[in-house]
Amino acid sequence: MIRRTFASAVLLSCALLASAQPTPKMGHSAHGSAFDTGLRSRPWKMQGLGPAPFKITTKNPEVQQWFNQGNALMHNFWFEEAERSFRWCLKLEPENPMVYWGLAYSGFNWFVSYNPGPGKFDRYREFLKKAVQFKHNASPRERMYIETWDRAFAKGSTVPDEVIARGMQEIVLQYPDDVEAKALLAFYNIGKGSAFANQLIVDEILRQNPNHPGAHHASIHNWDSSNPEQALRSCAGYAKSSPGSGHALHMPGHVYTKVGKWHEAAWAMDAATRFELKYMNERLALPFETWNFAHNRNYLSYIHEQLGMEKAALTGARDLLRAPKDPDYNPEEADYYWEGMTALTRCLMKFERWELIVKPSEIPWGKSGMAKDMRVGCEAIAYAALGDAAAANERLQSIKDDAKKQAKDKPISAFDKMLISEIEGRLLIAQNDFDGGIKALREAAKLEDDRSYGGDPPGTPYTLWRVIGDAYRKHGDHKLAIDAYERALKKEPMDGFVLSGLAASSKAAGELEQAKTYAAQFASVWSSPDPGLPWTELVASLNLDAKPPRNARAYVPAKLDSMGPSNWQPFAAPALDVIDADGKRVSLADYRGKNVVLVFYLSDQCAHCMEQLRAISAKKDDFGKANAVVLAVCNAVENTAPMEGVRLLRDKDHVNARRYASYDDFEDMELHSTILIDGEGRVRWKRTGGDPFSKVDFLLSELKKF
Repeated sequence: MIRRTFASAVLLSCALLASAQPTPKMGHSAHGSAFDTGLRSRPWKMQGLGPAPFKITTKNPEVQQWFNQGNALMHNFWFEEAERSFRWCLKLEPENPMVYWGLAYSGFNWFVSYNPGPGKFDRYREFLKKAVQFKHNASPRERMYIETWDRAFAKGSTVPDEVIARGMQEIVLQYPDDVEAKALLAFYNIGKGSAFANQLIVDEILRQNPNHPGAHHASIHNWDSSNPEQALRSCAGYAKSSPGSGHALHMPGHVYTKVGKWHEAAWAMDAATRFELKYMNERLALPFETWNFAHNRNYLSYIHEQLGMEKAALTGARDLLRAPKDPDYNPEEADYYWEGMTALTRCLMKFERWELIVKPSEIPWGKSGMAKDMRVGCEAIAYAALGDAAAANERLQSIKDDAKKQAKDKPISAFDKMLISEIEGRLLIAQNDFDGGIKALREAAKLEDDRSYGGDPPGTPYTLWRVIGDAYRKHGDHKLAIDAYERALKKEPMDGFVLSGLAASSKAAGELEQAKTYAAQFASVWSSPDPGLPWTELVASLNLDAKPPRNARAYVPAKLDSMGPSNWQPFAAPALDVIDADGKRVSLADYRGKNVVLVFYLSDQCAHCMEQLRAISAKKDDFGKANAVVLAVCNAVENTAPMEGVRLLRDKDHVNARRYASYDDFEDMELHSTILIDGEGRVRWKRTGGDPFSKVDFLLSELKKF
């Protein structure tokens, strides 16, 4: 995940600045590089985050308000927005140590269970240093928070999560009424021992604050991988307490999938995906700028698969893969690329679209070693299922050769062993060696049992017991098929693919009532599947006349349309209202049908700005061929020399810069922005930061996609 770059909210004293920092470049923070990244514009009062007040030492009530908001956002894993709220606190109260702690905490959060080396976490270490520097302004209780994070990260601990858990326990023992320390203890205790004991901490928090977002959130994670049924109460509580958080809508979906409540899972994950996308569109954020959306979309595709909604699952995956990328922060195979690829390949394999998997150009396979491994594995299984032994064996041998090379440094992974056994099993069955094939598949299933099946969502398309059940059923061994299918259901409850096979094998085995039960369960899950799927046709062919129970909460996507779309599409650009050198008003409507390269630059005194505009001007003919006009906008353009192919426009009082999030409200200055807008007035790509975007060829390559 990357965080959109911006200048700081901190107003340190002139003496401190003079001694600590050189004169900054235009567009850069006056307070150092730690403040050059993050969200730039001021926060707003957000509703529906759940009550999580965190009392700190402050002389300004507004600081307490924004700190409380930042803390609630942290409990909802909305880290970027939490940082924005904490940053505004610092603008109001520059030497408040707990605000610096909040900024450090926004990066050194629950996901950072190791002590990272130099790199993207350096800025959070700078925030932590400031918290320590000013901790004399903090209360004894507050100093315990600061010192805990300092021990966990600045001091080089290799197990920061354990350090934090111990630190929070010390605070709770000394300050028994500190709900926030209890909430953090509940999070950092997850997986460290008894889930039941950890739930007792959550229950104590909920007795004090029944709608605490962190308590409900921690409870879900606490039980998610061990006994998800125990988290159902908090699934309802979390969504109710924090309806203004996409992650609060999302998390119940984790549990609902694990207990087989697929319709409930769909309601939760679809609402979360639409919520995140609406937020992104309103705040001019693209998919590569937030981890939540891509994770939601992948998860929603998985749930659509489990409801028999293949087309919806594939559409979501392909739209995610088509979303714009950033050449520096998110290259071809980073972050949401893998979310999209996982969703796409999982769906194609789950629905056995073997021909599409091996069809050239159907899947946008990447070029990295990991992407190549993914392709070889998928194609090997597909060719084996298609009966093309030569192609399957070629890819199988490639997997074995790579595994042998890796074995020189480390043992062959359980996943590679499992994959090899699955491919061999499928090949043997295709070559009429059923006993040999089943033996290999069962060996693969044992490896799957040892390493578990699942994930959030699963990266693999099916449990191997489903594959074994299908093989036995097609071979006529229905008792063995039933046993395999029932094992599969323990791993994937209420799995429609498995239920259809169970209905068929149960009827063939003479277990008619059981067959009807499975058919009814199948119909309750796949209540609105895509037409023509073989699993639906198989159940229909049984003529069981099984009536599923009425489901008042059956998933109906159209009922969520008021929240907006669930798949990423270019969003409408904000209004542009600027004036040219003659005082004529200019808007995007003037360029309807034309692609627009909109550049916010600082002034003719900014050398980097001028370099960017000259580089664009040098390729004016190429931009013309791309049906694009270049609009360069600045607060004062009187002294900027005209450039061919670039129209210079004035943004009086930074009104448009603010509208396009190209203005730093923390330090009251313009920022560099480059924005690509298509002929329909939709944002296709953007970059905002302390430096102008100088990769002109990338802009031209993106314009060709419009």
